[in-house]
Amino acid sequence: MFVMDTLKVNNNGNLELGGLDVQSVAREFGTPLYIMDEDKIRQNCRVYTKSINDYYGGNGLALYAGKALACKYIFNIIKEENMGLDVSSGGELFTALSCGFPAEKIYFHGNHKIEDELFLALDAGVGRFVVDNKSELELLNRLAVEKGKVAQIAFRVKPGVEAHTHEFIRTGQIDSKFGFTLETGEAEEIIKIAAALEGVKVVGVHCHIGSQIFDRAPFELAARIMLEFIADMRDKHGVKLTELNLGGGFGIKYTDDDNPISYDHYIAAIAKVVDEVCAERNIQRPFILMEPGRSIVADAGLTVYTVGEVKEIPNIRTYVVVDGGMTDNPRHIMYDAKYDAKLVSNPCGAAEQTVTIAGRCCESGDVLIRDIGLPKVKVGDMLAVLSTGAYNYSMASNYNRIPRPPIVMISNGEAKLAVRRESYEDLIRNDM
Repeated sequence: MFVMDTLKVNNNGNLELGGLDVQSVAREFGTPLYIMDEDKIRQNCRVYTKSINDYYGGNGLALYAGKALACKYIFNIIKEENMGLDVSSGGELFTALSCGFPAEKIYFHGNHKIEDELFLALDAGVGRFVVDNKSELELLNRLAVEKGKVAQIAFRVKPGVEAHTHEFIRTGQIDSKFGFTLETGEAEEIIKIAAALEGVKVVGVHCHIGSQIFDRAPFELAARIMLEFIADMRDKHGVKLTELNLGGGFGIKYTDDDNPISYDHYIAAIAKVVDEVCAERNIQRPFILMEPGRSIVADAGLTVYTVGEVKEIPNIRTYVVVDGGMTDNPRHIMYDAKYDAKLVSNPCGAAEQTVTIAGRCCESGDVLIRDIGLPKVKVGDMLAVLSTGAYNYSMASNYNRIPRPPIVMISNGEAKLAVRRESYEDLIRNDM
């Protein structure tokens, strides 16, 4: 009935998440409001940790991709669920360290790590640096030597696999700002260079072919290509790579048109390919890593808004204007991302009108959903946009100096504030 499988309709006819009435929670904390089902997040984490045990004999680690939703509360959940963490900036790293996340289970990504970030990561003793380019390798090596350390590194490699997803979120093909290319010999050359450096030790390779992917085949092909590369590095240069990070990108259900595969089925299929290639090339199965982000938090969250205006333009369009918008969810204007939405107090009502849900920003492109069928909407109604747990809060901005909404976590029927609502004082805190 709903794209989020944890949603229900309660006896009052309202949406219910995690055993709580969404309307009541929104009235307590105000709108716009991000609401997350903590128990669903933990359930998603456990799918990955169990699959690694089942299909890799525990010889691997699931790293939560922090960019999907980064805050101390989430990182504490990830720590408690015995996962690792993928960070892509000094800010994400600092947040993780501030809540006592084990540094050795942090993998530092990003295509342009600045010197201060590398200093922080070296001092903290992060587990791996995923190196993206030659300049970064040279800088990291110099800093590590100066500190008398040896940084454990993996190289991000573009396997040349085409993922059938939006062009802005395809990252494994040759024309990408990320990583080293296989086809040109660039990836092979950088490993040869790094092997001779004093401040780094190459332990593995990493790839990421894209996001929101519903097909197993690209993941299976990427795994085969990367393992062949690992075998080639051993045979040609005597370089033993013991870790393979296959990235993330597993799709989730945003609308009824999306048909994601169960995540453990992805992992089982990839494990089969890993075992086949390792046997064919006579290499030891590497330590396998993966980086789920969206698939951990997206379908655990929704955003609640209050309708402030219904503007009918006869024979053209009806706009339902809410008290949030592109500042709390920019994905529609960035990616043409599709979402589903429900009236909180009438979630199963028949569609009586086609509307466009627009935000409050002074920007013509501030739209959350175009042309969705809903029951009759009136001013004051609460509207829930579903599956907003990933890349909403983490991409939120203060455009028009609008404060960012809070995050409320629901667990065992209790609502807990995870991130407080920004105030106007917060907005001017760094102004001079």
